[in-house]
Amino acid sequence: MREIRGADGRFFTPGDHVSTKHSFSYGAHYDPDNIAFGPLMVINTETLEPGAGYDSHRHADVEIVTWVLQGALQHEDSTGHHGTITPGTAQRLSAGTGVEHTERNASETDELVFVQMMLVSDHDGGPSYAQADLDPQPGQLTPAVEVEAPADLFVVRLGAGDSVTVPAAVRSLVHVTRGSIMLDDTTLTSGDEARLTDEDAYDLSAADDGGEALIWQLWR
Repeated sequence: MREIRGADGRFFTPGDHVSTKHSFSYGAHYDPDNIAFGPLMVINTETLEPGAGYDSHRHADVEIVTWVLQGALQHEDSTGHHGTITPGTAQRLSAGTGVEHTERNASETDELVFVQMMLVSDHDGGPSYAQADLDPQPGQLTPAVEVEAPADLFVVRLGAGDSVTVPAAVRSLVHVTRGSIMLDDTTLTSGDEARLTDEDAYDLSAADDGGEALIWQLWR
């Protein structure tokens, strides 16, 4: 079974110099038929104006994975961990028993856009981080950062004429982050998603000049 969800159907939350597009029920937005997809329960596209951000807030029992599309994301947490993430780096925070963190646009002049995803976590200790610097090659599935959940994340970039085969999984989700990508005869553009359940391997190919997608392989 497969379900296509267009970018124009995502929930939207405007804020004070920040805005968020949500793929799943989140905060004030509730759809009982769109709570999660396996262990994956959040895919948010965040846009922060220069200098804007989120003050300290708490998470527990979740895996938080961040992929920056544009700009630089500065983060700091209650354990003293801090740093800046830019495009090409995937970061995972296992919140574990609980952590408070802040996230801000590191630039006073440029906009920040990033995708932040959350999964139900198998990590039951203190908070921990992992990150990976990626260089996705056209037409290849590039493993991203590992998560402590029954899931694997890949980044795929397809240029004109490129294609890639995604192996079968219990569930598979394709989230297009830029450009356009074909799933069979369906064109997916930025913000669109395909959610596949109990399907065989499938092919993605470039539409027009191609694009980039995040692919979750979920094992329950």
